[in-house]
Amino acid sequence: MNTAIESNPILDRLPKHLKQFIKPQNYEHYSAINQAVWRYVMRKNVSFLSRVAHKSYLEGLKQTGISIDHIPNMYGMNRILKEIGWAAVAVDGFIPPNAFMEFQAYNVLVIASDIRQLEHIEYTPAPDIIHEGAGHAPIIANPEYAEYLRRFGEIGCKAISSAKDYELYEAVRHLSIIKEAEDTPQKDIEAAEKKVDDLQNNMGEPSEMALIRNLHWWTVEYGLIGTIEQPKIYGAGLLSSIGESKWCMTDEVKKLPYTIEAAYQDFDITKPQPQLYVTPDFARLSLVLEEFANTMALRKGGLSGINKLIQSKALGTIELSTGLQISGTFTDVIEENGKPIYVQTTGETALSYREKELVGHGKQTHLRGFGSPIGKLKGINLAIEDMSPRDLAAYAIYEEQQVSLEFEGGITVTGEIITGKRNLQGKIILISFKNCTVTHQNTILFKPEWGTYDMAVGKEVVSAFAGPADVNSFDLITHKVSSQTIKPKKSPERIELENLYQQVRDYREGKNKTISRTKVLEQLINKFPKDWLLSIELYELAFEAQETHLCEQILDHLEAVKQERPQIGHLIDDGLSIIKEKVKV
Repeated sequence: MNTAIESNPILDRLPKHLKQFIKPQNYEHYSAINQAVWRYVMRKNVSFLSRVAHKSYLEGLKQTGISIDHIPNMYGMNRILKEIGWAAVAVDGFIPPNAFMEFQAYNVLVIASDIRQLEHIEYTPAPDIIHEGAGHAPIIANPEYAEYLRRFGEIGCKAISSAKDYELYEAVRHLSIIKEAEDTPQKDIEAAEKKVDDLQNNMGEPSEMALIRNLHWWTVEYGLIGTIEQPKIYGAGLLSSIGESKWCMTDEVKKLPYTIEAAYQDFDITKPQPQLYVTPDFARLSLVLEEFANTMALRKGGLSGINKLIQSKALGTIELSTGLQISGTFTDVIEENGKPIYVQTTGETALSYREKELVGHGKQTHLRGFGSPIGKLKGINLAIEDMSPRDLAAYAIYEEQQVSLEFEGGITVTGEIITGKRNLQGKIILISFKNCTVTHQNTILFKPEWGTYDMAVGKEVVSAFAGPADVNSFDLITHKVSSQTIKPKKSPERIELENLYQQVRDYREGKNKTISRTKVLEQLINKFPKDWLLSIELYELAFEAQETHLCEQILDHLEAVKQERPQIGHLIDDGLSIIKEKVKV
C-alpha cells in the first residue's frame, strides 16, 4: 500500500489538526471498472455540460489538467492546481463541516478519493472523486469563484454548531457509506434513512453552521448562474451528477433568485432537489456571504454569541473589546439587561491576543476553567481599558494595591493586584490578583484558596466563534469517525469481470493490440450478461474502426440488456449517442 503523501508549499501551511484527515489516494486501487465509470461520466458530462454549464467549467477542465479518460492522480492535480494557488488532498468520505470549510480557507480542495459503484453511476449520496475532482476542481480555475470559496471557508469554519449538528453529520456519513457499499441489506438503509429524517425533523432552532451549510449547498454544490429563464450550472453536485444536471434544467425544478433567504432552505442529500437558486454572477455570491456573516456571532458577539457557544457544548472563543480572546468550553453566563456581566468556561481554557496564546496563560494555567466580569466599573464612565496610567493610579488599579472593583451588574472583585498585561495599543487587557474573592450578589464565583485570579479586561464581547483563537493552544488531533468507508470484497467473478475491462482498456490505450475484442464480447455475454458499460466501450472501438459486423453484435447484445434492465436503457442510449457524435474537448 502506498502510504506516502506528497506535500507542497500550500499543504505545508496546513495546521496539524487538518492534516489528521488526509489519507493517501492509493491510485493503484482503482480498477479498470472504476476507470470506465469515470470515463463514461466525464464523456457524458462534457457532451451535455458543454451546452448548459458556466463557461468556466470546460476552461477549468483544461486548466486543472483533469483528464476525461483517467481518474485524476492527486499528485498530478496538485502540480497543476498550485499554478492557480490551490492544492488538493484525499480524505475518507465526509469530514466534519468545520474542517471541510477550514481546508477551503487554506485554498485546499478536499477530495473523497473513492469512486461510486457502476450501479450508482448517475448519483451517489457519498462524496467521491467524480463529485470533487470533476465537479469542484474545474470551477476554481475562475479567480472570482475561487476567492468566494476561500472566503466562504474562512467565515464558515468560525460558524458555531449546535450539539445536534455533529450527531446529524455522523448519521449522514453513515447513510452515505452504507448506500454506496455493495450488498447492504435494504432494511439497514431504511433504518439509516429514518435516523437522518428523525434528526433533521428535530434539530430545533438552526445553528449558524446549519444555516451557512445551506448557503454552501445552494451555491458551491447546487448553484446555478445567469438568468432565471436561462441559467447555467456551476455547482459541483450538479456538474458531477449526470442525472441531476439534465433534470435540473427542466421546468420541474423551480428556479429562485439567490438571496440570503437560501440560508433558511433545508436540503435532503439523499434526494434530487425540488428547487435551485440562480445567482446573476459570482460577485453576488460574495455579497450574500458577507450579508450572512453580519448576522453571525463572529461579528455580533454579545450575549447571544456567548449563549450560542454554551449551547454548542464545544470548544469556542469569545473576543473582548480589548482584543483579549478566551478559548474554552463555555458553560455559564450571568446577564443583566440583555448584556453579559460575567462569563465562565469549564475545563481547559487558554487566553490569546490576535490569535496568539498569551505567555503563561495556556490550558495548563487555566486547567479547570476561567471566569471573568465583563463591562464597566459601577459609577465610572471610563472603561478600565480606556484609562491612562494616571486614571488607573487614581482608582488604585495598580501593582501591589488592595482593591475592591465593583462592576455594573453587581460583580465584585476584591484582592491584591499582582500585575497586568497590555495589548499593542497600550490598553490593559488582563489583571492578575492574589488573595482574591469574586462575588455576584450572594454567590461566590472565586475564592482566595483557588490561587491566582486572572481577570480579563473588556467592556463588551465583540466576537464569538467556533474553535480556539490559537490552534496550537489545544490538542485538536482527536477526531474519531464512527464508521469507515466500506471497501468491496472482490469475488472471483468480480475479478474476472475487472480483467475483461482491463483488456479493453489496454487495447484502447495501445498497450496490447493482440486482444480479441470479439472474444471479450463472447465472454461478457456468456458470464456477465447484465453488464452494459463494457459493451459501450467495445462498441466505441468497433465503431471507430468501422467494424460493422462487431458493431451489430454489440448493439444486439445491448438491446437484450435494455429489455432485461429497462431502468438503465437511457444510460446505454446516451453512451451510444456520445460515441456517434464523437464529442471532443
